[in-house]
Amino acid sequence: MSGDEAAPEPAGLRGRGSECASLDDLVVAVRAGGSRTLVVHGEAGIGKTALLDYVAASAVNVRVLRATGVESEMELVFASLHQLCAPLLGALERLPPPQRDALAVAFGLALGSPPDRFLVGLAVLTLLSEAAQKRPLICIVDDAQWLDEASAGTLAFVARRLFAESVGLFFAARSVPGDLRGLPELEVFGLQNGEARALLRSALPFPLDETVRERIVAETKGNPLALLQLPRGLTVTELAGGFGMLNAPRRTLLERLEESFERRLGALSDRARLLLLVAAAEPVGDPLLVWHAGERLGIEPAAGDETDGLITISESVRFRHPLVRSAVYRSAPAGQRRRVHLALAEATDRQADPDRRAWHLAAAAGRPDDDVALELEQSAGRAQARGGIAASAAFLQRAAVLTENPVSRAERALAAAQVSLQAGAFGAVLELLTTAETGPLDEFQRARVALVRGHLSFASGPRSDAASLLLTAAQQLQPFDLQLSRETYLNAWAAAIVSGKYAGPHVLREICHSIRALPARVGQPLPLDLLLDALAQLAIDGYVAAAPALKRAKEAVLDLPAEITIRWGWLAPAPASIMWDDELERAIVARSVQTLRDAGALAALPLQLNGVAQEQAWMGDFAGARATIAESKRVAAVTGSRFADFASLRLEALRGNEENTCALIARVRAQAAEHQSFALSHADWGAAVLYNGLGRYEEAAVAAQRAASPTFEFYVDKRALAELVEAAVRLGQLDVAQSALERLVETTEPAGTDFARGIEARSRALLADGSDADGLYLLAIDVLSRTKLQPEVARAHLLYGEWLRRAGRRVDARRHLRTAHGMFDAIGMEAFAERARRELIVTGERVRKRTPETRDDLTPQEEQIARLARDGLSSPEIGAQLFLSSRTVEWHLRKVYAKLKVGSRRELRAALPQRNRPVRD
Repeated sequence: MSGDEAAPEPAGLRGRGSECASLDDLVVAVRAGGSRTLVVHGEAGIGKTALLDYVAASAVNVRVLRATGVESEMELVFASLHQLCAPLLGALERLPPPQRDALAVAFGLALGSPPDRFLVGLAVLTLLSEAAQKRPLICIVDDAQWLDEASAGTLAFVARRLFAESVGLFFAARSVPGDLRGLPELEVFGLQNGEARALLRSALPFPLDETVRERIVAETKGNPLALLQLPRGLTVTELAGGFGMLNAPRRTLLERLEESFERRLGALSDRARLLLLVAAAEPVGDPLLVWHAGERLGIEPAAGDETDGLITISESVRFRHPLVRSAVYRSAPAGQRRRVHLALAEATDRQADPDRRAWHLAAAAGRPDDDVALELEQSAGRAQARGGIAASAAFLQRAAVLTENPVSRAERALAAAQVSLQAGAFGAVLELLTTAETGPLDEFQRARVALVRGHLSFASGPRSDAASLLLTAAQQLQPFDLQLSRETYLNAWAAAIVSGKYAGPHVLREICHSIRALPARVGQPLPLDLLLDALAQLAIDGYVAAAPALKRAKEAVLDLPAEITIRWGWLAPAPASIMWDDELERAIVARSVQTLRDAGALAALPLQLNGVAQEQAWMGDFAGARATIAESKRVAAVTGSRFADFASLRLEALRGNEENTCALIARVRAQAAEHQSFALSHADWGAAVLYNGLGRYEEAAVAAQRAASPTFEFYVDKRALAELVEAAVRLGQLDVAQSALERLVETTEPAGTDFARGIEARSRALLADGSDADGLYLLAIDVLSRTKLQPEVARAHLLYGEWLRRAGRRVDARRHLRTAHGMFDAIGMEAFAERARRELIVTGERVRKRTPETRDDLTPQEEQIARLARDGLSSPEIGAQLFLSSRTVEWHLRKVYAKLKVGSRRELRAALPQRNRPVRD
């Protein structure tokens, strides 16, 4: 159809020509090999389902899969996703093993460790992509506002990763659900007046007074279902005279539509209404289950012919409209609903579908019932084993309500609080803890309550009281579960470090003294023991005394098992960082990332990826850092992980981009509020690096002094001290610089690594004179060149060149300044490069501008895919790592080849060489 032609009126869809034309374009794109996603949204009855039916009917030579969210099924984990994917499960065995196993466990087809939801998402993405290779595929998900939490999150994950798979994913919802926000949308409005009048005329067997007709059109605002449904049930006199519409209570359109369906229900036989109630309470749409439950209630098959077209029972059970289901269920007396749920529970196979059976039993219970509560508790365990944390929390919450025994009720409420915390339902946690505390709790249970409160405080902000709450919990847990107590002490230590001065003046020392008072483990100490002992000694006795313990700990945490890495592995790099061991720190972070990938623990992955990106930036691999930051943000967006973006801050500070760095500093400060001293120190450290690069030493000194304040900041302060030495020397504040150097040496001398020795020598050189300075600068360059920290090497050359120029040794100065400028330029450290350029100009040197490389045009995702392909990973392997389909990986690679002017993966090695090659004199 040309752009000048009017959109034809689709059969059976009055006034929807433009919407159908848009849908036709999307289907054409899918059929041509692309992928498309659309969220169709609008009020109830506006015609969303009709539009999706149009897509299904018009998609010639396309396979169509359908699923529908059901309000009563929202607590059943992966229910809607299973409904959508069931026709494809014959291909399950062809998926990569980690994906196959995750999806099998999620759907209850196999036993195994709880799968990460986003590994399940990758499995679904692969399943759809593989199916679409045979024939283009369209997936239709109606009533998306009622998807269970696990299905909604997984489908949103898939929707955001569809690029070139010949897959269309169409949702319909009353409003855009949170998980689907940001996807392409089509909002559906009411019919125009002319179309609305025509539709109303077609639904009535007699003419209407024009005034009454216009009143109905205005009242319904062109809502097609309302135009067809609201007049039904009114007498000719009421409708023709307008009395029915005039006397209608002022309710919302949704309420009035449900009321109109209720009027139709009132005209049905008792057995027809009861049959409709059974179908409304049974979310699967299984006709056999509906009829088996109906038999228990005495419903005869003839009742199916008496429903006035409100329901169709054939291969599946389908209501004429979702509002019919809700009207049937809500209008039924509570006692009748309980009878129906009991009949459905009895008709549901205990072995095949125990969770739906338990949920029906819970709905049938009019009072506390310990037997039903036990079945719900067992369902919670199964849901958690399948990765449905939110579903598990819902089962446990309902189990607590139905538990009559006060001891069991308190324990179940506490268990529900723990799982709700994992699910991020923070509001429910406090209510459940209150319920638990009203019951008879023993001391161990009270300790667990304290633990949940501490974790809730830390997860909610973290707030400044998190450290003290976790300390209390660790102390209370110590007599009952020493291992859990140790882990809680570690979390308390982390909370105290993050909160810093806001945690209180003595909390960190109290935590550390409590750690040192713990009984020694019998036998060989575990990595956790070594880490705790080292961190406690560091905070109490300082770097020199703690150095031996820190060295033991940094080696012990390199090979942590997956379950430990998931729980507290983000703290594992701490000893290596404290001891200036950059190589071991990178190895620990890289291994943690791989462990999390292998385990499918994606919720913990963004923070570790952020650590990788920080290390890449510090090595001068800015393209790699940008790619890793982009991946970290992509994973965080779908997992809901929250963390301060320190990697971007470090990258922009090293680049010298003042606008971006200041914006990031402002964002980190806003996130930190008045609870996270650690984040504020990071922001100040970034500012110090930025302003030293720009040569604005007064601002650098102020920021560095704040970052290196006497509060205990194991990671930031010693690095900020080096910035303070440099800025203070340039300002002539030699006493400030000397004091900072002395504090810096307290950390570098016990470490003894090349990194520590190089930073110390460079800082000492700034305060030295003559041959002493000369030797120290050369030592710093030599020692730092043995590391991979190219920005630090370049800065040593810069400082030496500046010193040589001021000493009148212009020829020597040019050599080091050229080296510094070349390294800064190659890395992308623009501010430092400009600082070196200015110095070179003073020596009489002409400086050429860097020519941008074509590879700089690669997007972060293209850069990452290109690197992985260069390193030998296949497209499926790259897809598994980046949560993309292999077809999308190939699509991105074709774009990379075009930009780099290469024709194959083999040529990527030359076009995309390994980074971090040192630039020598």
